[in-house]
Amino acid sequence: MSIVALCIKRPIGTTLIVIGMMIAGAIGYWLLPVSDLPNVDLPVIQVQAQQAGGTPEQIASTIAEPLERHLGTIAGLSEMTSQSVTGQVSIALQFDTSRDINSAARDVQAAIVAARADLPATLRQNPTYVEANTAGMPVMVLALTSATRTPAQVYDVATNVLEQHLSQISGVGQLMLGGAALPAVRVELNPLALFKYGIGFEDIRAALSSANANTPKGFLNRGRQRLILQTNDQVHGAQDLKGLIVAYRSMRPVRLEDVAQVTDGVENVENGGFFNRKPAVLAIVFPRAGANVVQTINQIRAQFPTLKAALPADVELHVGMDRSATIQAALTDTKSTLVLSVLLVVGVVLVFLRSPRTTIVPALVIPASLVTTFGVMKLMNYSLDSLSLMALTIATGFVVDDAIVVIENISRHMEQGASRADAVLQGAQEVAFTVLSVSISLVAVFLPILMLGGLMGSLLHEFAVTISVTVLVSMVLSLTLTPMMCARILPSGAVRADRQPAFWSHLSARMERAFAYVENAYGRSLGAALRHRRLVLLSLPVTIGVMGLLFVIMPKGLFPTEDTGMMMAHLVADQATSFDEMLAKVDQVEKNIMENGQVSGVTGFVGGRNSSNQANIFIDLIDKAQRKTTISQTLADLTHRTHDLVGGQFIAMLPSLLPSGGRQANGAYQYTLQSDDAATLYHWIPRLQAALQKHAELRDVSSDVQQGGLSTNVMINRDVSGRTSLTPQLISNTIYQPVGLGYPVKG
Repeated sequence: MSIVALCIKRPIGTTLIVIGMMIAGAIGYWLLPVSDLPNVDLPVIQVQAQQAGGTPEQIASTIAEPLERHLGTIAGLSEMTSQSVTGQVSIALQFDTSRDINSAARDVQAAIVAARADLPATLRQNPTYVEANTAGMPVMVLALTSATRTPAQVYDVATNVLEQHLSQISGVGQLMLGGAALPAVRVELNPLALFKYGIGFEDIRAALSSANANTPKGFLNRGRQRLILQTNDQVHGAQDLKGLIVAYRSMRPVRLEDVAQVTDGVENVENGGFFNRKPAVLAIVFPRAGANVVQTINQIRAQFPTLKAALPADVELHVGMDRSATIQAALTDTKSTLVLSVLLVVGVVLVFLRSPRTTIVPALVIPASLVTTFGVMKLMNYSLDSLSLMALTIATGFVVDDAIVVIENISRHMEQGASRADAVLQGAQEVAFTVLSVSISLVAVFLPILMLGGLMGSLLHEFAVTISVTVLVSMVLSLTLTPMMCARILPSGAVRADRQPAFWSHLSARMERAFAYVENAYGRSLGAALRHRRLVLLSLPVTIGVMGLLFVIMPKGLFPTEDTGMMMAHLVADQATSFDEMLAKVDQVEKNIMENGQVSGVTGFVGGRNSSNQANIFIDLIDKAQRKTTISQTLADLTHRTHDLVGGQFIAMLPSLLPSGGRQANGAYQYTLQSDDAATLYHWIPRLQAALQKHAELRDVSSDVQQGGLSTNVMINRDVSGRTSLTPQLISNTIYQPVGLGYPVKG
């Protein structure tokens, strides 16, 4: 007995199996994670190391090079990029898409431990790593503001409250705080006063090092009692250090406040954050590789009541950017399109079959096929995203074909006088092989997509599999559910001879006349084509030529531009720009951006992990329905508003939905120039940049190499230093102690 005959004779069993498949699909739908695109995040790990006061050349040679030598031996590493700036280095490790991020992290940790012996002894802390791509778009930006607290105090709150709670969320790869630094005591030395008392920088450093000792003291046993020893050896602020005795001169103590200005400040003064032109401390959340964006953001928002309760009353928590809103809106539109496509397909079937009872069959087969696919998607760890829903929308047209083929063949036998039972069995069995071959042919079309590798293969893999699964499920239902329903739903007579209401009969007659007119028009056009065979044959190469021409002249791109309601911008000032001047430029740019009526909020920070002459800005736009211009026009307007910026370059861009690797960039395209000699690179990079700027189709051409900063060279006379026993190491330490360790000299 064939499967068609079995399903016809066992309608209850067939119905229960289909209902079970749909229930499994519905459960899978509710369990599917939600995201904007399939999981195509590249496995990227960021390694960071810091050494205060180090020049980029020193950082690159003493820290970056030993780390790269050990990290480069890790298996599956496809690209390694390092960027050395003053005081720190960031190394981006990009692995093959087949490499597990957790396994790669263990190898990175082992390589860092192995490289510790080659790193400078003055490196105060080991290099760290995070399993996140900080070169991409963050999933959320939070801002803490306060009208009464200083940025350092707000930063301290963010470190103790915000960072502790959010870092525990599984989808968070890195939580980067910006806009300030941890509290610290700033000691600004007065060289004239030091010279007056004959005190060296080493004396100040030794006094500061010994002034704070938070160490255990032990206890004393006295008779029947135990006494725990405590002392006031810990410094809590600038007031405790002002009276510190650093030397004795003329039998009188010289205190720290006599030779320096001691104030409460922060570890790194070159930090600044803002939220809508207000000072703020930012918490920038980057996702972990493979994490679900919407789920991660929902977990963060679930922590808001706890965070607001834990924060001081005078500290406010704001959302500067949230990617989940646009993702949810895009998916809602796609779901509406999917439902509309199903209704349109059913409507078209109703128009051509002209029988409401017959239309019930494809109207049930289509949603059954789509819903069942959700269960298979859950088993394959897919997600509800734009591509998977688009695949289901496209598959709607494929799904209905199988059911229509079976119904039409059954109807043909019934119109020829066969009984309903015989017509259903014979008609379904006759086209079974046809339905099978057509479905397999459709699946074969998507096999090349499944064989694609790299980024595009990962992106389109879910799309191709979703369509293939839907087509195969439709094939099974067309050979099982469709014949069973036809045996019980189709009228006993011919399909189009069904008893119908007067209104439907009148409408059916009018549609029949319309179809006859179309058929006659097609017959006349076909006759004309047969009478002019040569002209019709010549139209083929002309059509192919026009298609080829359109293919050449049409704009091309990897992925269409999407309006997410957000933009990113970088402000890069001249390399000799001071931090205070940079803050003034950022405030000017922020003011210009806020003047655009399409902008609802601006969040950003200066300094921190980046150079002090660079600022990262996140721009949030108003709702798309309220905007009067497109996002591209808004981008052009913001660029125009900042075109007259003196001493800086404003670069605005739309966030890319696809990962572009682990390296940071100021544009949509990246070009890498390599050489064994750094001097050769520094010679040719400005020339390459100048040549690219001459092309009209390119704008905002920039380079990550910055060689135009100001510097002061101290030339050591080794003959004189040798006679006076001033070794280069002693001179280097003397210079480094007041400047490199964070004790700026008062000029």
